[in-house]
Amino acid sequence: MIIPRSARKVWLMFTVATIFGTVLVSPYLLLDINDSRLDVSGEAHYALLVAHVFTAFIALVLGPLQFIPAIRARRQVHRTIGRVYLLAGVLPSALAAVPVALLSGRLITQLGLTIPAVLWLVTGALAYRAARRHDYAQHRNWMMRNYALTFLAVTSRVLVPLLLLAQIPFATSADCIRDSALSMIPIGEALGWMVNLIAAEILIRRRLKIAPS
Repeated sequence: MIIPRSARKVWLMFTVATIFGTVLVSPYLLLDINDSRLDVSGEAHYALLVAHVFTAFIALVLGPLQFIPAIRARRQVHRTIGRVYLLAGVLPSALAAVPVALLSGRLITQLGLTIPAVLWLVTGALAYRAARRHDYAQHRNWMMRNYALTFLAVTSRVLVPLLLLAQIPFATSADCIRDSALSMIPIGEALGWMVNLIAAEILIRRRLKIAPS
């Protein structure tokens, strides 16, 4: 069976999302607060972080499946995956992300996570409303924007090493690079969702131009 080019791209995204998601979730599998990759202020903060990470993994992995033509053609399957994506992934993960960000104590982290979390909820709600109205073109557009925000988990982890590489010529020691790494993480998170939304808008507008009038 020949897989359409567009479907191959989606499956590639699914593979990348699964690999990155597994890496991101792995430190939290044993529920050991000492393994947390984010500084937490206590057990409650850690519990919120774990809830955010695991539900984000659900959204990250299920999201690409919604754009595979063969799955979209099976409406009940598509609808079921979409509901799990939104209700078990996006909704709880976004709600947990806000207090996790606010408790971090760092302004750039608070803004870099709270803004996309709110946009995550808004785009998810607009996608759901469009589907209820049977406006499937707008539903797909909003879902593309929504998954662009979900994919922040991947993009931010790609941007941070790139930002660090750009810092190397100006670093004076290994300690300087290590300190830069800690400061680049929230910057990568803040830039990641912006880059993703811009990419999503370009794809949406390109698809609208080539769509038959």
